[in-house]
Parts: sequence; C-alpha cells; structure tokens
Amino acid sequence: MKRIFIACQGWNYKDWITLHEPVFYPRGTQIDRMLSIYSEVFDAVEVDSTFYAIPNKSVVESWYRKTPEWIRFALKMPREISHEKFLSKESFKTLEAFIDAACVLQDKLMAILIQLPSYFEANRTNALNFRNFLRQLPKHLNFAVEFRQDKWLIDWTFNELTRNNVSLCLVEGEWISREKMFQAIEHIKNDFFYVRFMGKRDITTFDRIVRSQDENLIIWKKALELSSAKTLLISFSNFYEGFAPESANKMRKLFGLEPRMPVDRQASLF
Repeated sequence: MKRIFIACQGWNYKDWITLHEPVFYPRGTQIDRMLSIYSEVFDAVEVDSTFYAIPNKSVVESWYRKTPEWIRFALKMPREISHEKFLSKESFKTLEAFIDAACVLQDKLMAILIQLPSYFEANRTNALNFRNFLRQLPKHLNFAVEFRQDKWLIDWTFNELTRNNVSLCLVEGEWISREKMFQAIEHIKNDFFYVRFMGKRDITTFDRIVRSQDENLIIWKKALELSSAKTLLISFSNFYEGFAPESANKMRKLFGLEPRMPVDRQASLF
C-alpha cells in the first residue's frame, strides 16, 4: 500500500483569500498566517522560492515552527546549481550550503527537487556532470530529478538514478510526452516517487478552476498505480487548472482520500 502525499506548489497566493464566495483562506488572512492554515489542510507542500536563492536558516526555522509535525516539505534546488552551473563541480559548494539550510526542517524535509532546464542537453559533458553530481548527494535524503528533454529518459539515466538511490520526477506539461513518461514509470525502482502537474502560464487569477483536467487526472491516477514506490508525492501548480487546492482535492478523491479545505473559509480574521 502506497503512502500518498498531495501538495500545492506554494501557499502564498492572495487569490486564495476569500473575498465573497469561499476560496481557501478566510477573509483577512495575512501572509504570515498562510502557511499555518495551509498545513492544517494538506500534509505536504512544494517550496518554489528556494529555486531563486538559498533561504536563510531563520526562514526555514519559521516554516518548521509554524507547521504541525505531520507536514512534509519538498524544496526546489537553487537554479544556480541546475540552470547556471549545470551540476558541474563548481556547483558543489552551493549544494553543500543549500543542504545545510534545508536540513533545518529535520524530519519535515520530504524531498529535494533537482529541476533541470529544457536546455540541459543530453551530451557527454552533461552526462558526466550528472553522474558526479549524484555521487555528491547525501544518502539519507530523498532527491528527485526532473528532466525536460526526453532524450534523458534512457536506461543509462535510470541506472544512474537507481545506483545512487535518486528518484525520477515526472512532470505533466509541455516538455515530454505523456506516453514517454508513463513508459519511464516502470524504471523507477526507488521507494520514493515524485510527480508534478504544471500547465500553460496563461491563467491570470487563481481562485477557481478555469481549465478542467478531470480526464487527464484519471489517466494519470491509473498510471501511478503501477509504480512500485512506497511513497508518492504529487504536487499541483495553479497553472494546471487555475486553482491548485481544488486540483489537489480532485486527486485526493481519485485515490480514495478525503478532500480537504479550511473549516472557516467564510470567517473573517479581522
């Protein structure tokens, strides 16, 4: 039986604050209260801000302090490592500093996402950097690699990931065909598996579903059931359907989990 965590990609969205009809956060919710409320609803969250810079330890400590013991965090690795230095040895010092900050979350740190850009070409130089980088990763943490070129989804890559106990992260988006991603699922031998649902960045407000993906979610759910992983993390972007909490709840229902929303969305925090 898999343990399934379903998350939103972030929690700090003003569009989630109730104005008239219930949305997610109660009316008048301040930014510094959002994470606390979010973590009473969902048991996992993906943090995007770490992609842009290594967070101060005091910030990470505040995430730990504001959340209950059951919450789990997935942090995106800084782009300096993945998008600028392409996993080369010049990135190792930044990697060490980032891991040091991330570990302030202690047992709430579920995974670290290594999101590689679409221009990370499948060539010999990048392959050697990739292999050496995986060897630098601490073995006691969950890491998952997201490729945005299907040329990386080959046996060599799967073997390197398995050898280093690093998972593959699949992403529903415009980069790799669903067929090739589903074929990759059978190659994932790790106990941990990560899937992210993205979308076209043409949605401008995030308070309701505007692009229903119900049929796609059913297709994905059936595919994910074939994974042998013991722990599955699924995260949703607002850009997938327009309102990540509702997308997360749709997937919860498909897996037989109870949908969750804050109890007092109509209440005012003033």
